[in-house]
Amino acid sequence: TTVIIPSALVPQMGGGNEEKARVIQTLLFVAGINTLLQTFFGSRLPVVMGGSYTFVAPTISIILAGRYDNETDPHEKFLRTMRGTQGALIIASTIQIILGFSGLWRNVVKLLSPLSAVPLVSLVGFGLYELGFPAVAKCVEIGLPELILMVAFSQYLPHVLHSGKGVFGRFSVLFTVSIVWLYAYILTISGAYKNVKLKTQAHCRVDRSGLIGGAP
Repeated sequence: TTVIIPSALVPQMGGGNEEKARVIQTLLFVAGINTLLQTFFGSRLPVVMGGSYTFVAPTISIILAGRYDNETDPHEKFLRTMRGTQGALIIASTIQIILGFSGLWRNVVKLLSPLSAVPLVSLVGFGLYELGFPAVAKCVEIGLPELILMVAFSQYLPHVLHSGKGVFGRFSVLFTVSIVWLYAYILTISGAYKNVKLKTQAHCRVDRSGLIGGAP
């Protein structure tokens, strides 16, 4: 979600690769803070906190409202649209803050048993399955090692390397993505994809999105 959401919304807001890179960097930074807070003080599940699809529809409605169509400069249009989106998110988040600090949400959580939570989490995972898993076949040399490492970090290493803090179980996604991205970067700079099809290069190389060149 950290990459998919900005890739879909930033071009509609008038932004280019540089603006997209900034949004992704911001999402990664905030997701890292949220993940650490959730890992040490929250439910302590081995997940990475990312962007939510819940706010995609309201953001699209703000973009398509026509309020910023009079801006001829794409960068200025992006800035104004982003400010409007940020203001809307701040106002919407106040409701969640009130529910959290007032203790009302604690009473609601008591009514959610594992029998009701497990189907909800499962449905969310199954909904993302059709978006993520087919991408493995588009670049097998990257997707297959990532899948194997994810299973190893989350299911096997915690039982082999006993750690009181459960580092491998909690940060399995972070470890997997970091290692596989470095592996993909080495393949890219070593010229492993010079003589392959353009479609394969688009899915396997790490320098085809324009984000690295556009990053500040």
